[in-house]
Parts: sequence; C-alpha cells; structure tokens
Amino acid sequence: MATVSFVDETTAGDRTEAWHLEIFEERLALREVIRRRVFQEVAEHNARQSEVFRGLVQPGDTERTLNGWRMSKPRRVDAEEQFRRAVEAFGRNGFVVLVDDGQVEDLDAQVELRNGTEISFLKLVPLVGG
Repeated sequence: MATVSFVDETTAGDRTEAWHLEIFEERLALREVIRRRVFQEVAEHNARQSEVFRGLVQPGDTERTLNGWRMSKPRRVDAEEQFRRAVEAFGRNGFVVLVDDGQVEDLDAQVELRNGTEISFLKLVPLVGG
C-alpha cells in the first residue's frame, strides 16, 4: 500500500496544501488515479454538504470563488459527472499531471505509486492580454 500526495497548482504560482490518499496498487493508469482523486473529493464534499466545492474541476451551476466553486445552495455533487468533466478537461489541456515532477501525457499511461509519490495537478491559467 502506498500513501500518495495530491497537490493542485496553477501556472500563476498558486499551490494548495497536499492531501493524501492510500492506494493499494503499485501501478495504475492515470485515468484511474484521476477517478480515485475525484471520487474522494466528491465523497468528502457530499459528507460536509458545504456551499463551496473544492475539487479538480468545476461542477455545473456554480461560480468560481477564491478557493473553489460556490453553489447557490448546498447540494450533492455527482462523482461520475465530475470524473467525466475531469477527463474532458485533461483532454483539452485544462490541466497537466506531474508524477514526482515528470509529466504524464496519456490517460492510459501506467503510473508507479509508492509511499511519498506526489501527484501534482497543474491547472493552466490563461495569460492576460496574450
């Protein structure tokens, strides 16, 4: 079993505090790593029933805030829908994935996981005026 760290970063230099997930497999496809990350953050949100969703991609019917996406009222988020949105965002270069500082470009690529592996989700921020 490996304890893997997840970090969100932006090209503007913002970085969230790492959070950890225990994964029993030594290798997983990147698609499955993303799925597990998304399902974990959705489960945590749904347990809290907060008005702000903090996750990899924006749920529908929300507005961006400083630290997530604000909902008009607290509601459950659909994990399958969030996973679909995450895969679409990856496909259109909405974010890149770095595993221990090496970029993984293919959703079907196998990622080696061990204690201390850090997976960074680098969200691409559009340049102003460019």
